[in-house]
Amino acid sequence: MIRKLTAECFGTFWLVIGGCGSAVLAAAFPELGIGFSGVALAFGLTVLTMAYAVGHISGGHFNPAVTLGLWAGGRFPTKDIIGYIVAQIIGGIFAAAVLYFIASGKAGFDAAASGFAANGYGEHSPGHYSMLSAVIIEIVLTCLFLIIIHGATDKNAPAGFAPLAIGLALTLIHLISIPVTNTSVNPARSLAVAIFQGGWALQQLWLFLVMPVIGGVLGGVIYRSLLEKRS
Repeated sequence: MIRKLTAECFGTFWLVIGGCGSAVLAAAFPELGIGFSGVALAFGLTVLTMAYAVGHISGGHFNPAVTLGLWAGGRFPTKDIIGYIVAQIIGGIFAAAVLYFIASGKAGFDAAASGFAANGYGEHSPGHYSMLSAVIIEIVLTCLFLIIIHGATDKNAPAGFAPLAIGLALTLIHLISIPVTNTSVNPARSLAVAIFQGGWALQQLWLFLVMPVIGGVLGGVIYRSLLEKRS
């Protein structure tokens, strides 16, 4: 179990340092040309690479919504849920702390003013989308993400390709929803950077803790009830 929790901690660390790091350190400079698409690709690559690296140890969740979605789909034991989520949160916060100290090395950096890659709605949405838009997109995209994860890791799916499908799915999710919420679909990622933004991100954090979990559980239930092949 220690190996599994360590893998989840490292995996979530890599997701936050790679995905949020690309937003904080690279996307802030238009001349580098990374933009929304670069950030989306960075998030997808973090999951793809770490799923291949440690997925065989822990299953490669790196996300409380994925853990709860797999549990709802009958793929994960109840007794391990809390440990996995705690490990993911620790990994995410540690990554955000490292990212904060790196970013602070630039003169004039202000995590509160920059947003620090936090998720938001209304005036804090990159495209100024409403709270209702944020609720819908976080539930729908997390639901679909879990359906993809269940399908890609199904015993009847082609072996060895699950990390590729899941990483590409997360890239697509970010391409769709960065303008709406800066893309959460992951409560650990949202919590980690909100702590260091410290203002509006903490006030709006509830949405990005609750809605991805609802979507993840819904996705697990849908796959288990309607799509999974019964023996």
